[in-house]
Amino acid sequence: MDLSKPSVARMYDHLLGGTDNYQVDRDACAELLRLAPSTRELALANRAFLVRAVRYLAQEHGVRRFLDHGSGLPTRPNVHQVAQEIDPASEVVYIDNDPVVLAHGEMMLAEDPTTTAVLEADMRDTAGIFNSRAALRLLRDAEPVAALFVSVLHCIPDKDDPWRLVRNVVEQLPRGSYLVISQLVSDDAELRRNITDFMRDITGNSWGQVRSKHEVKRFFEGLDLLEEPELVEVSRWHPDSDLAPRQRSEEWIEYGGVARIG
Repeated sequence: MDLSKPSVARMYDHLLGGTDNYQVDRDACAELLRLAPSTRELALANRAFLVRAVRYLAQEHGVRRFLDHGSGLPTRPNVHQVAQEIDPASEVVYIDNDPVVLAHGEMMLAEDPTTTAVLEADMRDTAGIFNSRAALRLLRDAEPVAALFVSVLHCIPDKDDPWRLVRNVVEQLPRGSYLVISQLVSDDAELRRNITDFMRDITGNSWGQVRSKHEVKRFFEGLDLLEEPELVEVSRWHPDSDLAPRQRSEEWIEYGGVARIG
């Protein structure tokens, strides 16, 4: 674990008000907030979207199995806690390769070893993930699985083809499964370049890029969107109320939605 460089997971934890981060992460967040002042509100809105999407799929569509790619540091409520409020038998596999995330994941396993698993893997390794014991258990009887890519696809550069990654995952899931995606986007090409360059520099190239809305729509090609007729800034996806928090400005946003597969 290289503590001389910020970690995307730890920066996100700091923006959410967590304590599992270091000064290098906090300094990087301060600079990111200078470039894009609404970043903290963006992070909070994205986390709330994750909770709403998991609860909605569990409650309205009977989903009991979740595959969380690039899960990040645990932040209550975690995916398994949200799903298990609906059905205590709900199962979750968390996927990450950050050492700090994995260490915290081991602690999560101690509190719920039968329905929760933490898989150490690069989320680009679809074959390795789906051949793991944890994933095979989720797929054991072709029940629907929700694949989550919440605020992680911007960590994958275009050269690694994140669109192919998503298609590969979709092809592995049973019919009637679901896909949840949010991705950092901006309509401002200069801001996209500036933040992408900044994040690549401070993380030692452990970053992909901020994208356009059109590029995010490609992830959902051929799938049926739920709740919203099109992708939206995530605080507007199936909000709990009209009083749900919104970003004060939208120089960049988390953009995404939920879709059914097959």
